[in-house]
Amino acid sequence: MRSRLHLVPAALVVWSTALVGLLWTWWAAAALGVLAGLLGAAAHRRCAPAAVAVMVTGPVAACWIGFQVHQSTHHPLRAQAERGASTTVHFELVDRPHPLRTTGFGSRPGGVDSVVVRAELSDGAEIAVLAPTAAWRELLPGQRVAASGTLAPPLRAELTVAVLRVRGPPLEVGRAPVWQRAAESLRAGLRRASEPLGPDAAGLLPALVVGDTDGVSTRVVEEFRTAGLSHLLAVSGANLAILCGAVLLVLRLLRAGPRGCAAGAMAALVGFVVLAGPEPSVLRAAVMGAVALLALVLGRERSALPALAAAVVVLVLYDPALAVAPGFGLSVVATAALVLLAPRWAAAMRDHGVPVGVAEALAVPMAASLATAPLVAGISGQVSLVAVPANLVTGPVVAPATVLGVAAAVLAPVHAGAARVAAAVAGPEIEWLVLVARTAAAVPGAAVRWPGGWGGGALLIGVLLLAWAVLRLKRLRVLAVAALVGAGLVLVPLEVAAPRWPVPGWSVVACDVGQGDAVVLATAERDRAVLVDTGPDPVPVLACLRGLGVRRVPLVVLSHLHADHIGGLAAVLAEVGVGAVAVGPSRRPRWAWEEVRERARAAGVRVVELVSGQRLSWPGLELDVLGPRAGPVEDANTAVNDASVVLRASTGAGRVLLTGDIELAAQAGLLGRHADLRADVLKVPHHGSRYSSAAFLEAVRPKVALISVGAGNRYGHPSGVLLDALASRGALVLRTDQDGDTAVLPGPEGPRIARRGDPPGRN
Repeated sequence: MRSRLHLVPAALVVWSTALVGLLWTWWAAAALGVLAGLLGAAAHRRCAPAAVAVMVTGPVAACWIGFQVHQSTHHPLRAQAERGASTTVHFELVDRPHPLRTTGFGSRPGGVDSVVVRAELSDGAEIAVLAPTAAWRELLPGQRVAASGTLAPPLRAELTVAVLRVRGPPLEVGRAPVWQRAAESLRAGLRRASEPLGPDAAGLLPALVVGDTDGVSTRVVEEFRTAGLSHLLAVSGANLAILCGAVLLVLRLLRAGPRGCAAGAMAALVGFVVLAGPEPSVLRAAVMGAVALLALVLGRERSALPALAAAVVVLVLYDPALAVAPGFGLSVVATAALVLLAPRWAAAMRDHGVPVGVAEALAVPMAASLATAPLVAGISGQVSLVAVPANLVTGPVVAPATVLGVAAAVLAPVHAGAARVAAAVAGPEIEWLVLVARTAAAVPGAAVRWPGGWGGGALLIGVLLLAWAVLRLKRLRVLAVAALVGAGLVLVPLEVAAPRWPVPGWSVVACDVGQGDAVVLATAERDRAVLVDTGPDPVPVLACLRGLGVRRVPLVVLSHLHADHIGGLAAVLAEVGVGAVAVGPSRRPRWAWEEVRERARAAGVRVVELVSGQRLSWPGLELDVLGPRAGPVEDANTAVNDASVVLRASTGAGRVLLTGDIELAAQAGLLGRHADLRADVLKVPHHGSRYSSAAFLEAVRPKVALISVGAGNRYGHPSGVLLDALASRGALVLRTDQDGDTAVLPGPEGPRIARRGDPPGRN
């Protein structure tokens, strides 16, 4: 075992040196590397191989990493970035542009409207370019580009000397290398071959095969994260292992010798790296695979652990910024777990009578999930409780889907029909991945919140070590199992008898959907409710509806067509039975209206228009449409806001006034028409902006004011002036950014409220 570990201390020294340099300063990295080298020299007689490795790599890391960190912090562009200077920069793209997903708000649609790309200056320094999607998305690594923009300082923990913010297209664009053009042709062919699949599967197949996530929806990304399957959306060692394994199998069937097999696998490895792009996880897996293949050629015993350690040394010295890259860390830790833990756990399960195949199938996801859990918790601020079973049931389909996806990419330039056939055969496997992620993410408590950052990761490591220590001791093991069983016997019946959410008898729920609106109105029919607005993203509104047990929505009302009110519509139409979609007279902005019509048409749901004076009724719920009046609406945000549908709902908890985003003009119009605005509950207009008049608030006089607003939003919502005005009129103010999903239910003296997660009985 020691012979397998002699490179591990060297890898830890190099990685630690880079971490210290990036997180602190260059001289600290130099000092740590030199100190490690001296300790290695002092210990070389006791553990010669490991000590010699540390003695060599320590000073090398000190000099090389310290030099790079010093150069990046003292680069001339760094000083210009601190001043926010505008300039023209010539550079070469290092990787493909990566999309930045944004949440829609107002007239701006959500989605991908900008990209970020790494680039290298002529002196070897690295910059990051933030640019519009339309003009930059098609650029490839190796292209020489000139662009004008504004410089900004980079994050501290990286070697990037500056961030260049570009508003328009590049000024000059060189020709990409021929191999990069060929790789992009293959990737484009894979995207075209995937198009006949369903929308989710069509975006997921390129992501699974080559890490191309452009077509993956926000909903799928969130579901995979909650289910602990995010690693499938990034290229890693698993992709290379699957591909090289398939190539080796074919070559062995053709009776190729060890060197022929190694040469074929190496060719596949190099080709895949070019196809997928030089991502950190791809480079790590490629270097590790090259070391293993070299061992095969030399006729020596292959060992994954030395290969992994060698990969860490080579890659971190090549690019010290990998030391703080989350994907790189996850990839290394997962591989180490598969090498060190999975075989032992599988052997232990076999010793207890578990069949060999079942033991290995259980050990692999358990080892990878537990080992990476601290990193995932620190990065995402949550711990997935369904990751192991989700990975277990998806594992068998990943390999065939990957091989078929690569085949589709390779066949696309030769025969488009054959490529589509390969993608179609991969379709059921991809649909299975989507189904598992969606089902796992919908499990109550699928992911629990956890402190983020370094502290959160360290805390989870401590918890896992404590659990391991307890389970190692028989007496404590019995005590721990007894405590868990006892807790289950007490808590589960309590949860069933007095569920915390949904609160029985709820009438209205303001869903926590971030900076947007989604309000659910209960009917007297079980599992049915009316939904007013769908928030900016699909995941929060679906989580709210699932938490309430709503399976049928006879009507979805879109108060107006801004992105933060319609962003979740497609997911609601796909997930919940919807009777109709209702809109007001406004058809602005135009892109949003077209999207609503297309989404409804694809779901087979009709779109109806609400007009002032109309009444809609369901058992236990009545809606009166108070506004707006019909008429042309301009594209300006204020005009669209003032064209919001205003509803007065009669519920079991009293009157509820739903106001969309109406501002001063629309409020004055309602007052001028002497509309009956009195309500027990007010959904405060426009996320609590300052544009609500005192006369309007006086006319409503709510007992409860619900403000749907996102935490830390950049719009200053809710306004302090408005909060004071509501409080002075005796309203109980509730905010989704602080209270989460908030329910209003009837009470003997007026509306009562409950927040999701409150103890039973709290008001």
